[in-house]
Amino acid sequence: MIRTLREAWHTAVPEPDDPHGPLQPLMLVLTVVTGLVDAFSYLALGHVFVANMTGNVVFGGFAIAGVGGFSLVATVVALGAFACGALLGGRLIRLGEAHRAGILYRALVVEVLLVGAAYVLAEVSAAPGQDGTRYPLLILLGLGLGIQNAAARSLAVPDLTTTVLTLTITGTAADSRLAGGPGSRAGRRLLSAAAMFLGGLVGALLLHGGRAAMVLLIATVLLVVVCLSARRLARSREPWTAVR
Repeated sequence: MIRTLREAWHTAVPEPDDPHGPLQPLMLVLTVVTGLVDAFSYLALGHVFVANMTGNVVFGGFAIAGVGGFSLVATVVALGAFACGALLGGRLIRLGEAHRAGILYRALVVEVLLVGAAYVLAEVSAAPGQDGTRYPLLILLGLGLGIQNAAARSLAVPDLTTTVLTLTITGTAADSRLAGGPGSRAGRRLLSAAAMFLGGLVGALLLHGGRAAMVLLIATVLLVVVCLSARRLARSREPWTAVR
């Protein structure tokens, strides 16, 4: 337990010689953003995700089978927007200097604009997702989260992909000493899961209270904070900045 707590602490507050520098807490914040936007998309836009694409593939099967509440068109739109966002993210990654904080900054500048635009659209809408705004919101958020995931993949901070938790949870159990493994980095992995849980919880509470647009406002503010942090860190020339 002490080791797990220590790992969690050093993930949230990295040591000076950490090989990933200050990227870990930034990725945790982006994981919270994932929980927020997926809560918004699933609960306000009708059983579809804009960040976790594995669920969308399954939802597509549900829709084809005729299960109520699932839309094949919405699923395809979300998948397509995410893929286009990942493509754009790949271009942004290769656009400038191969600097990990610089990569994050370039990606987040565009993601802030996309998620911010989604917030404005939700704010002026009388009923986000139900008055012709469903597909524009899916496209804006899918593009933004596709860019975020492309950046996270390039940064390659272990167990902090900001989206996929299936392998994170698998690694926690399969690599544990109880399973005969070398140790599971449970502190970092559980903190990642907790970050997404927190985003989902806050998003669901706000949506349940009729404050859908507030979910995207919080996500936008968090993205701005990480973006500005990445801009400052882009001036660093420490070893952790090198692309792996």
